Formats: sequence, C-alpha cells, structure tokens
Amino acid sequence: MKVASAFVVESPNVVYTPEAIEAQYDYRTTRVVREGGVLKVQPTSTRFTFRTARQVPRVGVMLVGWGGNNGSTLTAAVLANRLRLSWPTRAGRKEANYYGSLTQSGTVSLGLDAEGQEVFVPFSALLPMVPPDDLVFDGWDISSLNLAEAMRRAQVLDCGLQEQLWPHMEALRPRPSVYIPEFIAANQSTRANNLIPGTRAQQLEQIRKDIRDFRSRSGLDKIIVLWTANTERFCDVVPGLNDTAENLLRTIQLGREVSPSTLFAVASILEGCAFLNGSPQNTLVPGALELAEQHRVFVGGDDFKSGQTKVKSVLVDFLIGSGLKTVCIVSYNHLGNNDGQNLSAPQQFRSKEVSKSSVVDDMVQSNPVLYAPGEEPDHCVVIKYVPYVGDSKRALDEYTSELMLGGTNTLVLHNTCEDSLLAAPIMLDLVLLTELCQRISFCTDTDPEPQHFHSVLSLLSFLFKAPLVPPGSPVVNALFRQRSCIENILRACVGLPPQNHMLLEYKMERPGPGSKRAATLGAADPLPCKKEAAPAAPNGCTGDSNGHPQGAPPMPTA
Repeated sequence: MKVASAFVVESPNVVYTPEAIEAQYDYRTTRVVREGGVLKVQPTSTRFTFRTARQVPRVGVMLVGWGGNNGSTLTAAVLANRLRLSWPTRAGRKEANYYGSLTQSGTVSLGLDAEGQEVFVPFSALLPMVPPDDLVFDGWDISSLNLAEAMRRAQVLDCGLQEQLWPHMEALRPRPSVYIPEFIAANQSTRANNLIPGTRAQQLEQIRKDIRDFRSRSGLDKIIVLWTANTERFCDVVPGLNDTAENLLRTIQLGREVSPSTLFAVASILEGCAFLNGSPQNTLVPGALELAEQHRVFVGGDDFKSGQTKVKSVLVDFLIGSGLKTVCIVSYNHLGNNDGQNLSAPQQFRSKEVSKSSVVDDMVQSNPVLYAPGEEPDHCVVIKYVPYVGDSKRALDEYTSELMLGGTNTLVLHNTCEDSLLAAPIMLDLVLLTELCQRISFCTDTDPEPQHFHSVLSLLSFLFKAPLVPPGSPVVNALFRQRSCIENILRACVGLPPQNHMLLEYKMERPGPGSKRAATLGAADPLPCKKEAAPAAPNGCTGDSNGHPQGAPPMPTA
C-alpha cells in the first residue's frame, strides 16, 4: 500500500488550467420500470462536464455556541495544529493532528501500480481544499466566557495543551447571542449573560451585522456558519407561520414564534453564507429551505454524527446486508457535559431521540426479503445526565437479530466516546466540503447551462445523524454508502471512475490487461498436504498459523 501526496489525471477528458479543473464524466446508472409484475431495468448514461475552481479562498467560520465544548475544542484544535504544538501526557508526548477528519486523515485509492500495489492519496488531494490551519474563527454564545476560559470549563483537553493555548485563546470572545428560554432547558439560564436585546427582527439584523463585520475585519472571501449550540425543542411547522420563505420572514418581523437556530439560519442565508445545523432540532423549517433555494445558498443538517449513531449506521448495515433480520435495537447513553445537562429536559431529549432513531430506516427498507412493508425493528434510545463522566460519553448498545431456523444472535457493545474530540473534526469536514462544493459547477449534454449542487447539500450526509435531502430524494443513512457518495462525486470532478472494488483483472483465468499476477499453481504443482510446525510465539504459546495447538489428539468421531 503506497501513499502519494499529489496526482495528475492523464486523460483527454480532463483539462487543467490555472483557473480550474474541467472533466468530462459519463454517469452510468439504471432506471427501473414496473410492467405487469415484471421489473424492467434500463441502463442509462449521462455525460457530465464538471468544473472545479482551483483558487482556494480565505474562509471564516462562525460558530453559534462558540464557547461550548465543541466550539472551544475545534478552535483549540486548529490553533494547536497551526502552532505545531506538542505536550506531555502520562502515555507519552502527543502532537497536534486532525485524527477523526475524513478530509485530513482519510485516504482514497487511485488504483494499482505496475507491481499490483494499491496507491492511495490523502482525501484532501482529490481536489483543491482550504487548508484547515488557515481557517479564521468567530461566533456567538449566550455565555460571555472568553475561549480560554470556555476551554477550561469544557474539561476536554489535557492541561499541558491548555496552558500552551491559553494566550492564543484568551483574546477570543464570543459575540452576544439569542436566548429564548422556552426553546432550551431551564438549567441553561445560569449561562445566559451575553445576549442580543430587542425584537426578533432586531436580533436578526444584529446577526447579519455581525457576519458583515467579521467578513470586513478579517478580509474574508467566504463565511460558513455552523450551529453547535444547545439542542432546542422541535418547532411546529404551521401554515402561515414558517411554511414558506415569505411567511417565515413575516413571522420574524411580527415577533411570532421562531427558534434561535432558525433566526441564525435566516440571517446566514440572507448574507449569502452557507448554514449547517449540528443539532437535532428542525432548524431548517420549510420556509428556511425555500429561502435558501431562492438565494442559492447551501444548507445542511441535522445533528453531527460522531459516536453511537455512526457505529449503528455501520453495524445495522452489516447485519441486514449479511441477511440477518435485526429485530431489536436498544441504545443507552450517559454523559456529563453541558449537552447532557440540556438533554435532561424532556422536550430537548425528544429532538435527539428522533434524530438517533431514524438512522436505520433506509437499511430496513432495502431488504423486503427480511421485512414486510411497514415492519421495522423495536428501537429504543435512552440518554441520561451523569455529571461525573463529563465529555467522556458512555454508549451501550444491544442488537438482537433473528437467524435461520428460529435462532437469535445478540451483539452488545460498550463505547466510550470523547464527545467533543469526535465532533470537532466532523465540524471541520463540514466546513471544508461545503466550501469545496461552492467551487464546483457542472452541466450535461442535455442541459448545457452550468449549475451547482442543490441548496440542500445532501452530499454531507456522511457527517449528519438525520441527513437533510432535497425534496423527493432518497435518504441514505448507511455510512459507507454515504462515504462512497462523497468520494465518487469528487472522483468524477477529476474524471476518475467510481470506486467499485471489482478488481476484475485479478479474477480471470488469464491475466487481464495491466495486471501483474503470478501464474496459478498447475497440475504439476500439487498443494502441500501438511503445514510446517509453527514456531513458538513471543508470549510462549505454540500453535499453527491458525492458532491451533500442535500435536493435539484427534477429535473423537461417532
């Protein structure tokens, strides 16, 4: 396995200029038609021309909830990497990195080299991306603590790292934010000392002024806004209130019910800034989605997918994909950070319960052999607030599946999740991928007018528990399908075929074109009938290459 840092696609379908990468790509898929009880499958092909601007802009990130655990941890992570910090721990010296980030720590296979070895490049090498160390941060919080004090309050980072970061974070102070008590738990009131006054319309205007001020003061080309503040209760979607863009804007002007997160979403959209919702509530009500489409601004959500739900989206996909019928899923969490305290209120917990419970739906619906229409597993989610464990969330899961001939299989997992250290790299990926998508345009042979991705940026589904998709689009929760979507779209932008893992050139009787394969054993080369005795292992155990003891007596036969 080889890792390279850069590559060039040599193809007549790919053109590199100083301004852009242009690639022609044949998108092949299938259309299924039902006729008289017969499924007729029609292969289709569409020629796309992708154009990706190569100039990387200066990007600012505004975090709503900047002084929370996630906001302070992400800011600290970027500073620590920018400053190349290292610090002692009881397990040895650690260095700043971006582990947990798809774009910064993931890789992509380009194919096989002449020796038949797979060649990998960093995910960030597929297309020009903003270096994370160059991001500029600002944001809002209902708490007035500066970022250094917020970092200490969060109790996420080692003391040695906090000490080095303190002088760099002490000057960073959140802007006043919006506090509407009925949307978050009452236990958050003690933090609320840094507030935007006035009516909803005045608060909206102040948020817009803050965005413009940040852009001007920092000399930014773009700003992306992330909601990483408290989970809110759900907001009812009411005709005439928030069902259209016009009604939503009128609701804000009249001071009627609108959540703080929706206020920030509207302000971001009106300022031309992408907005990403990292909490489970329905921030992006229909009126906000329509407003984003009108202004051609990206929005994405909902709820960062970091620990227990990410594991679930892999494990249930594996179980159902293996032909096992998962019939019961019980997920229990306890955590002690401020997110856990806020979620101890019933209405806020309900928002989280909804986002965590829907993650298996598409996997169940993908297998009508196992599940009848409308049938689904029993699925229970429990979250408890235990202050002692702090940011180190515990997740316990039990998955019960039916086997053939009436058997059952139960898997039990215990997962300790460093909550904010898992969420921060997800936030980073959301910013970098959203910004990249803003530089990608495409057209087709049948529609030559250039266009961009839909304003609901479903490409980000890999990073969200309850992914938003454009109207009529299928919702995909299976994790590796989500990752393949991102990778294959970015591969298309440089004219590369989708990653299919077929390796057909290595599955043929005669070596295929381009493969370098040793000849298979022929009739004159009989397979060895006995293994050599295995040497003793370093721990003193002996056994063959499968770990079986040597010289064991034969098993008795009936």
